[in-house]
Amino acid sequence: MTDATHADTIDWHSFWTDADESDRADAGPSAHHATDAVVDFLTETGAPDAVADVGCGPGHVGFAVAEAFPEVDVVGYDAAEPVLAENRERARDRHVDVDFERAVLPEFDPDREFDLVFSYFTLCYVREVEDALRAMYDAVAPGGYLVCNYQNRLARAHWQRMADEPEEFLGEDSQFDADRFEDRFSLLLDGENLLSYDRIHDALGTWPQSVWSVIDKPDTRWAWRHHPLVFVPK
Repeated sequence: MTDATHADTIDWHSFWTDADESDRADAGPSAHHATDAVVDFLTETGAPDAVADVGCGPGHVGFAVAEAFPEVDVVGYDAAEPVLAENRERARDRHVDVDFERAVLPEFDPDREFDLVFSYFTLCYVREVEDALRAMYDAVAPGGYLVCNYQNRLARAHWQRMADEPEEFLGEDSQFDADRFEDRFSLLLDGENLLSYDRIHDALGTWPQSVWSVIDKPDTRWAWRHHPLVFVPK
């Protein structure tokens, strides 16, 4: 694995080393938007043998899956060793069987396969986004799924508006630091790593499908048109 941690956007080692309680809460969007969706998706498609969460951050999805399906082998991957160390300690304290290992997209070569490879709000930090998709899809076992969200042209337009109007969108209540916003999301703002159904299909040779075609979309309002949540069967 490379030693860099998304050098084009944010140094996750420094982020997690210096993160306060608010930073930690804001850096786990899957806790608010995707944790229940992943558990519900697995309930509908069948309990897997192994699940990977790539770009796991604080590990919300991994812990939720391990608690819902105790027999499943769950591994969380992240670029930042500080958050991995915190997650390992949390797993010991909670007596939950989840492993945590380091990986830095676009490289992902776990030397094993998973029935579900999941990645949430991570691809926006990766320049070689198609390489990252292929690497994760390669780790999906036959009959399994890659589940991820991605940023499209609508997301880019909204993020650009946030950058142009920081006084409206990036105030004290914002989860993002206004001073770092444009640097953190530079790849998205530049349109370098935007995705679409067609681009995912071209990269993987299989059409993505909406997760909401399998499970009910949550009532909580979220920009799913801007950040689609999809699965790609294998």
